[in-house]
This record gives sequence, structure tokens and C-alpha cells, in this order.
Amino acid sequence: MQKTLTDRELLDSLAEVVETNLRRHIEVAEGWQPHELVPWSDGRNFAFLGGTDWSPEQSELSDTAALALTVSVLVADNLPSYHRELGKLLRTGAWWRWVGRWTAEENRHEIMIRNYLMLTRAVDPVALERARMAHMTAGFNRPPMHLIDVLVTCAFEEAAAAIRHRNTAALGENPIVTAMAEKLAADDELQAEFFAGLVDAALELVPDQGARAIADRVADFRVPHVELPGGASSDEALAEAGIYDRAKEGELVFGPLLRRWNIFTRTDFSEAGDKARAELALYQ
Repeated sequence: MQKTLTDRELLDSLAEVVETNLRRHIEVAEGWQPHELVPWSDGRNFAFLGGTDWSPEQSELSDTAALALTVSVLVADNLPSYHRELGKLLRTGAWWRWVGRWTAEENRHEIMIRNYLMLTRAVDPVALERARMAHMTAGFNRPPMHLIDVLVTCAFEEAAAAIRHRNTAALGENPIVTAMAEKLAADDELQAEFFAGLVDAALELVPDQGARAIADRVADFRVPHVELPGGASSDEALAEAGIYDRAKEGELVFGPLLRRWNIFTRTDFSEAGDKARAELALYQ
């Protein structure tokens, strides 16, 4: 029977891998500046400061692009909840430094998108603020998970976010939206690579335990969900717009990572690992 490691033992065993991957991440990540992609010269005051309040004809974005950016900024706005959830397990050494780096990268996403939406009057600022209040008040809590489960979930979430942003860039809405979406996608892809690399290392240490975590997290995976202004669901709205369709998660999110982790070709599983692998056969 294979060994099983506690979360504390895994934190210690993977600490050097985290340090190495964090160093690599910082070296290859682009240090882009969120303020550079915001067209500040387009800005004007709202009525409170003597200007004009928002009206629908002021927006030059398509409904699809406005939807994609609204979802992105609301998800990013809820960063305190995601930071808290990661910090529950990773508040030590290089792990904690990674949480800080990840949080800083995600925060610049929110800064850039919100500034762009407000400056260009792309969406109703009052409706967006009300949605932000509701979304953050509801907050976000993960069910209790072990360390490997958290790493797997984060790898899936970042891969899914990258797909959403690549599809937003592919809209060709305008050069600024395309550039912003490409920056977001590049960050997400590097973050997914970081988490996936730690899952690689965990699988080498505890193959069965890792396979079980992967199968369980595929079974209950769900991207962050946002209630949009007007009561629409982000899941359905994004799928209808061709930005992110949960029906394609097996093909676009799970499949590539399962292959990357060699789930279907590994020879180090025992009966427990083989059982978990069988549950993933649909994505082979």
C-alpha cells in the first residue's frame, strides 16, 4: 500500500519545489503595468462633480465584450475571499510568498478592468457597483479540502480563466480590449502552470493520493459564479456568448491537464489510483 502524507507533511515536502517554481514564475512573468492600457484621456466627470452621468448610448462595447469584462471584474473584485481561502493552508515560507504574488497579479486585473470600464463608460457604473456589493457580500468559501485538492482546483480555475480571456481577446472588440484580455490570459496561463507543476510534484510523492484528489476535484469543479446586473447567471450568459461554456470543460480544461499529469499512462498507481483513473476515463 502506498504511503499517505498529511497536509503538513506535503507542505514541508513540496517547499523546495514551491521555491523553485516561484523563482521561475517571477523570471518569466511579464511585469506589465495596468495603468498603461487605460485610455485616461477619454475620462470625464460624472454629475456629482459637475459632469454627466452614465447613459446606455455612451457605451461603445458590444454586449458580449461588456459581459465578458463585467464577469472578469466581479470575479477579480472578490479577491479577498480567494486570498483568504488560499491562505488557510499556505501561510508558511515560500507558499505564503506565492500567495502574495498571486494576489498581487490578480489585483492588477481588477484595477485595469474597472478603470477601463469607468473611463470609457462601457457599462452602467451604478449597476456594476451594486453587483459588486452583492457579490462580495455573498463572498466565497471553498468546502474543506486537503492541500492536493486545493492545488488541483486552482490549476483548473486558472486554466478556465485563461480560456475565458483568450476568447474575449478573440472577439476583436477593439485594440485595447484585445490587449487587456491577452495580458489577463497570459497571467492566468502562468498561474495555471505554477499550480500544475506542484500537482506534478505531489503525484511523484503520493500517486494514489494525487489521483484521488484529481478525480474528486474534476467531479465537483465549478468556475466562480457571478449574478449579473438584471439577475442573469454568468454561467449561462458566458456560454451563450461563446466566451466560456461549461459543457466544454472536459475538452478544454480537464483533458489538457490530465494529459500533462500523465494520468492515463502512469505505472505507479496501486488499486486506489487505478480506481481514481477509471473515474476520469471520459476525459482521456
